[in-house]
Amino acid sequence: MVCEDTRHSGRLLAAFGLKARLASLHEHNEEREVPGLIARLQGGDNIALISDAGTPLLSDPGYRLVRAAGAAGLVVSPVPGPSAVLAALSVAGLPTDRFAFEGFLPARAAARRGRLEALADEPRTLLFFEAGNRLAALLADAADVLGAERAAVVARELTKLHETLYRGTLAELAAALATDPDASRGETVVVIAGREPAESREGDEAALATLLPVLLEELPPSRAVRIAAKLTGVPRRRAYELALKLGAAP
Repeated sequence: MVCEDTRHSGRLLAAFGLKARLASLHEHNEEREVPGLIARLQGGDNIALISDAGTPLLSDPGYRLVRAAGAAGLVVSPVPGPSAVLAALSVAGLPTDRFAFEGFLPARAAARRGRLEALADEPRTLLFFEAGNRLAALLADAADVLGAERAAVVARELTKLHETLYRGTLAELAAALATDPDASRGETVVVIAGREPAESREGDEAALATLLPVLLEELPPSRAVRIAAKLTGVPRRRAYELALKLGAAP
């Protein structure tokens, strides 16, 4: 049995009275260990790949092993199991017909905001993993970049003792969770509504077109854009683009 952490997996097996030979496979050794595992499979061994939590390969190791096994013509069979992505999506109350799982966003603020800006016009429901200590920063950046009024759900510690769901707009969640000590504990999935179709945004765009020129007369462009985006719910990138068209200096 191949697992991310033999200590975690050992406790799981012990809880069910099971015994197995455990081998560690993680981001630091996967490339090195894969050839030996493939050789074992080709020699007739059966190997189970398990995850510390959730489903293997979803922001967990295993991709290189599965790819190599497929390339070698070996049979790889999935065993359906727990998935924080699907669990969060099933209770979020946001559209599920199409969604995009983005894993963990970059830890650094500039890179995180850049990735969010690239997703600003994505119409599918967005899902992210995030560590508790970075949750407040993610929500604040998402509210600023994607739009303060974008609907979202934060699912914390799913299926565990302290499972908690927070619902609201990005602005509401950013404000509420910034002062909630429990929000920074454990693991979270952040689910954010996708960008609405253009016809559904006409009111917001019209409000932006009316408000931004007035703000630009009184404030520096960066501040005018930030305030206009917050008041109208239009992503900051869109407000910035309009400011440039209106002749504001970057």
